[in-house]
Amino acid sequence: MSEKKKNLLLQGGILAGAGLITKIIGFAYRIPMSNMMGDQGNGLYSVAFGIYGIALTISSYSLPLAVSKMVSARIAKAEYQNMIKVVANALVYALIAGLFAMNVLFFGAGVLEKMYHKTGLALPLRVLAPTTFVVALLGVFRGFFQGHGDMVPTSLSQILEQIVNAVISVFATWWFTKLYAGGDLEAAFGAAGGTLGTLAGALSALLFILFLFIAARKRYMTKFNPDEKLETSEQIYKALFLTIIPIILSQTIYQIGYTIDDLMFGSLMEMRGYKEELATSLQGVFNTQYNQLVNLPVAIATAMASSTLPSIVLSRLQNDTRGVHQKITQVIKVNMVIAFPSAVGLAVLSEPIIQMLFPRLTTYRQYAIMLLATGSSAVVFYALSTLTTSVLQGSNYMRLPVIHSAVSLGIHVVLLAILLLFTDLGVYALLICNGIFPVIVSVLNCRSITQKVGYKWEYRNTFIKPMIASAAMGIVAFAMYHVLNQAIANVYIVSAITITASIIVYGVMILQINCFSEDELRAIPGGSRLVHLIHN
Repeated sequence: MSEKKKNLLLQGGILAGAGLITKIIGFAYRIPMSNMMGDQGNGLYSVAFGIYGIALTISSYSLPLAVSKMVSARIAKAEYQNMIKVVANALVYALIAGLFAMNVLFFGAGVLEKMYHKTGLALPLRVLAPTTFVVALLGVFRGFFQGHGDMVPTSLSQILEQIVNAVISVFATWWFTKLYAGGDLEAAFGAAGGTLGTLAGALSALLFILFLFIAARKRYMTKFNPDEKLETSEQIYKALFLTIIPIILSQTIYQIGYTIDDLMFGSLMEMRGYKEELATSLQGVFNTQYNQLVNLPVAIATAMASSTLPSIVLSRLQNDTRGVHQKITQVIKVNMVIAFPSAVGLAVLSEPIIQMLFPRLTTYRQYAIMLLATGSSAVVFYALSTLTTSVLQGSNYMRLPVIHSAVSLGIHVVLLAILLLFTDLGVYALLICNGIFPVIVSVLNCRSITQKVGYKWEYRNTFIKPMIASAAMGIVAFAMYHVLNQAIANVYIVSAITITASIIVYGVMILQINCFSEDELRAIPGGSRLVHLIHN
């Protein structure tokens, strides 16, 4: 493999690794923050973030990828002045789009509060409003470095952003809930404390990447090509919009699902006669205690999908069909080996997990335990839908995942409305519909991969064997936890022993049933030692 190709894979791996680190940090700081906020505060926080996600997607989420593609295309043709114009025009777009989104969120917060039937929602929305402007500018500079094939600035800025976010969010939530304890807006101020950390994190990342940009400006922006044909601003803006719009359409489908759920749940529950405080608290339980735990193992799939995409693209460009198929098999198999035991573990140990992570959230604890126990299988399908989407994109079928997600979202919305209006399922309607969404996307994506990419699925090794090993692990975990729980009156000790034993059981099972070939094991970090252990 050439040095350029190796560097591409290395840089993709760096960015994916940074994404995984930020997800882990995000999960870690949300635990104490969620305990301090309470169920109602978590409900406001999650609804505010759903709305913020839409504003971010429409205004600036697509900028890093769009600027990256346009910058790299012009560098490849030695069009250095055009590259500078791309960055300058993208900054103008970011200023306009970011300011527009900021004003909509800030001045429209009161209207959105009434629309979502959430008293106090305006406060965290107004704190989040300037974050859209900051993130828009940040996206341009991240795209600039990525377009030069350097993922380190983006990766470091992401990690810095999340660390600052974590520290400020936890401190501000603690301070605001203490300051306004017992007041009517205690939950709203707690949610605002969490969103303040988001703003502080984005601002610190922007200042950091600006420093790197100024330091690297001479290296990247002083090259000159006398034969370069200069583009007009109109040409650059046209290319920018043509790049941004498909990404916006794709991401909006994913983001809009969350806020549609929040909007429908609040409105329809009120229509059915439920109190606003109850609906908001149940949303907090679902979005925090359930979704947060389910999304952690899915973050591994997202990171692996990001790192695998450049590799699949390279194999496809080399017309290496066998190589593409091998990479698909490897990444999906590794993820299923992680997703299946995660789903089983969350289901079997749902009660101690909720007790340990959310000790202060006791009012709706049984809802949280039941949601996790019955809905943890979504881990498998969210991981599979994420990976198969990446495979289709890497195989140059960009529109198919968007179409599949749109179809699934339509079914999801109709079914959710029916369940909320005509049944008493309440928050379990959210669970059912959020579980169906990735199942439909996975089925449609897998079908397209078979038809378009010509891939033959290895069902036995990829799905059945991890499922069998996970079931065995689940039986051991269930039995061990309940036996130890009778002898040791400490949920932390019992859970630690149970989880450790379960991991060992699962690992031995996976190796004994030959889920991986020796070549596949050697391709995994540390795999050669496992091969040696098997033979000895």
